Amino acid sequence: MRIVFAGTPDFARQALEALMAAGHDIPLVLTQPDRPSGRGLKLTPSPVKQAASAAGITICQPRSLRLDGKYPDEAEQARAALLGASPELMVVAAYGLLLPQWVLELPTHGCYNIHASLLPRWRGAAPIQRAIEAGDNETGITIMQMDAGLDTGGMLLVRTVPITASDSAATLHDLLAQVGAEAIVDAVDQLVQGGLTPTPQPCQGVTYAAKLNKSESPLDVNLSARRLVRRIRAFDPVPGSTLRLPGIVEPVKVWNAIALPGQPPGVSPGHLIQATPQGIDIATADGILRLLELQKAGGKRQPVSVFVRGWSPSGSV
Repeated sequence: MRIVFAGTPDFARQALEALMAAGHDIPLVLTQPDRPSGRGLKLTPSPVKQAASAAGITICQPRSLRLDGKYPDEAEQARAALLGASPELMVVAAYGLLLPQWVLELPTHGCYNIHASLLPRWRGAAPIQRAIEAGDNETGITIMQMDAGLDTGGMLLVRTVPITASDSAATLHDLLAQVGAEAIVDAVDQLVQGGLTPTPQPCQGVTYAAKLNKSESPLDVNLSARRLVRRIRAFDPVPGSTLRLPGIVEPVKVWNAIALPGQPPGVSPGHLIQATPQGIDIATADGILRLLELQKAGGKRQPVSVFVRGWSPSGSV
């Protein structure tokens, strides 16, 4: 099948490579403009652009697809490229730009989206992280027929994935990227063989996965220890979770922790109970937060057994 692909991060790259490996004709790839990256802030192509370049595929990087928007010339160039590609289908995965109606209607079979949740739960920008943060037991991939709404289109294919107690956003992302790549190949195969029928999303169970914000990084010890552990896992690697520890000027990043039941009587949230090579125990509103892996500003991730060496804390966080 002749497919135009639109995506940007590594999650999308795996889907693009899977479609190429399956033998589909991909004449055009849309991806976000190169962004500054690293200490030198060097302009760096997206993972999707790197994969497309290696395969010799034509690449288009408009800042907008709105013909009446801020960058109409770039949108018009993208429109010409899309018309020239004559796609039967457009596959979209974490592209980062809204698709106006003219794009949705251009391919013969419309646009399929690879969404990392079990729709209608967690529509929006950060479904992987919000599922972990909320304590969901499962998530998955939904292949969706795109419409003008925010992740509101009909469901074509669903793959369910359990969320384990050890999953971080990083590990779950990698698993879902693999499942999404397999699912989109399956969906396109079914389309070739005679088509898929979209199933409308149920009206009940709709939730929205708000975009991640760095302001969410500080851990609030007035929450329960279990909830804080979920936030730490959800925000690994971005935006990360931070906590101020006594005797250390800058907030410390917390990469791994467990929740322990109970706490000494009369201890208020934020009290540093103990710091040992086995863990740094912090009182919370409900239970004890035991820190297991930390990182000082400008330093590297360290197990708590290394982190506590030479540190003599006291008091509260």
